[in-house]
Amino acid sequence: MSFYQVNRSWSDQFLPEIRRIVGGHLLKAAPDPLDHFQATDLVTLDAKDMRIAARVRRPGYSMLYPNQFTIRAQVPSGAETELSKIVNGYGDWMFYGHAGVDGLSLQNWWLIDLRAFRAALIRHGANGSFIRMGDKRNPDGTCFKWFDIQSFPDDPPLVVARG
Repeated sequence: MSFYQVNRSWSDQFLPEIRRIVGGHLLKAAPDPLDHFQATDLVTLDAKDMRIAARVRRPGYSMLYPNQFTIRAQVPSGAETELSKIVNGYGDWMFYGHAGVDGLSLQNWWLIDLRAFRAALIRHGANGSFIRMGDKRNPDGTCFKWFDIQSFPDDPPLVVARG
């Protein structure tokens, strides 16, 4: 089994819980006219489909880096990475969570608005506004870019929800 397959299999175990969490933030109560005349109780927040990235870090990182999220920036194969895809405009939100000590539950998570993320990167350094970020290389040759959530501007808000 490849490194990708091992990691994908581990992270996919969290998808049911991620769907439950994210789904609660994609729906809102329908306005009265829709309820009264169109049998509609719930509507989605956006009229278009939402593309949501999901990343779960292994146990222990939440305590070491409580306000940090990482995005894969380079792989040994040279394949396009999540950071490249996000910067190029793909994805609307990113679910970023930390596995609990048991490795099976989610401990802390954020729902990140990737449009706000891209806007902050574009404005990085303008008007004295700087995002704290850096690079981390793993022994397997993958590289990640880390970002400090607290260093992002308040507007537009980066974090849609947290738990």
